[in-house]
Amino acid sequence: MSDTQASQWQPVCSMQTLQASQFVEFSLATVAQGEDTLPLTGFIFLDGATPRAYLNRCPHMGVELNWMPGRFMDSDNLFLQCSTHGALFKPGDGECIAGPCQGDALSALDIRQTEETLEVRLPE
Repeated sequence: MSDTQASQWQPVCSMQTLQASQFVEFSLATVAQGEDTLPLTGFIFLDGATPRAYLNRCPHMGVELNWMPGRFMDSDNLFLQCSTHGALFKPGDGECIAGPCQGDALSALDIRQTEETLEVRLPE
């Protein structure tokens, strides 16, 4: 693997850190496309036993989803929810099923596990 390919992956957390019903937030080592200073943020969580990671940006307005650190789920704990306008997203694929961005989806991040560390691929 070349150095360029290796630098596309960013360590996020250890597998032990990732617990059911908990979200780990992180900043990506890149900035939003077309924006000079805003860092991209993301979150990772367990969907059952499967780790999932998304950019922390609503496809409707580009705002972060959570209303408090680590708070991404709706009151029934079934869907990811945008705190700004209540859009609901399926945890497994990020598809918006209700709200102004219905039919759109969250931007998923590729995940890999190296030994005990989970890493995400930086978006291009």
